Amino acid sequence: MVSSASDSSRTPVVGLTTYLERAKQGVWDVRASFLPQQYFDAVTASGASAVLLPPQPRPEQAAAAVLDGLDGLILTGGLDVQPELYGAERHPLTDPARADRDAWEIALLAGARERGIPVFGICRGLQLINVARGGTLHQHLPEALGTERYRIGGGVFAENTVEVDAGTRLAGLVGAGPLTVHSYHHQGVDRVGDGLRVTARTDDGLVQAVETEGDDYLVAVQWHPEENAEDRRLFLGLVAAAAVYRASRAAAPSSEPAHAGPVTTSERQGVPA
Repeated sequence: MVSSASDSSRTPVVGLTTYLERAKQGVWDVRASFLPQQYFDAVTASGASAVLLPPQPRPEQAAAAVLDGLDGLILTGGLDVQPELYGAERHPLTDPARADRDAWEIALLAGARERGIPVFGICRGLQLINVARGGTLHQHLPEALGTERYRIGGGVFAENTVEVDAGTRLAGLVGAGPLTVHSYHHQGVDRVGDGLRVTARTDDGLVQAVETEGDDYLVAVQWHPEENAEDRRLFLGLVAAAAVYRASRAAAPSSEPAHAGPVTTSERQGVPA
């Protein structure tokens, strides 16, 4: 992609991954790409333009083309990540596989990391990042932790308190200490993936946020910040990082990709094809 100096002053473009499920509208009953409005409202309210990214065939090739036009990437919530990706036997309550979405998001994540594009993971997004980095998941938290506190059902978000660690990028965005969040998930991180730092937990020890070390921007949370229109700090953080990336891309020679930070060999190897 050829950039000009004026690119740095334009609104950052943030891509959000989407569902691809059957949907009805009027007489139509078809598979459709969709995402709850709260997600892209949070992005636009934070000063960026939102682009929706549905699963696509030939994901690696498509991701390479799409990422050239993005300044930030959000891996959104959704159905469970396939347990086959982390070598686990499928639990009876794990959602049916969405192999197309898993492959698409893994390709987007890998490409974003190679380019230094800032990444923000939400709920399933955190879990996908953890699996892509070689981690594993608890497939059903009521069995692992003996509690239904994270998914009370009926489309109602539970409120939980997480403890944010001081000295982390997350703490720089929302402050250290207790934070009330909106939860809706029945899976969670078991073994933490390579290169990920845990930055928040609940009082039962469940991982609630991770990030990477260094200057590159990858932040992921297990809760749903898009559900709190009064607190956009996590989206503002992503958009600010996207603006920095956009400016660096505009300033870089057109023959060389811009990078917001280093990507290690282990990070590349930690993302399955």
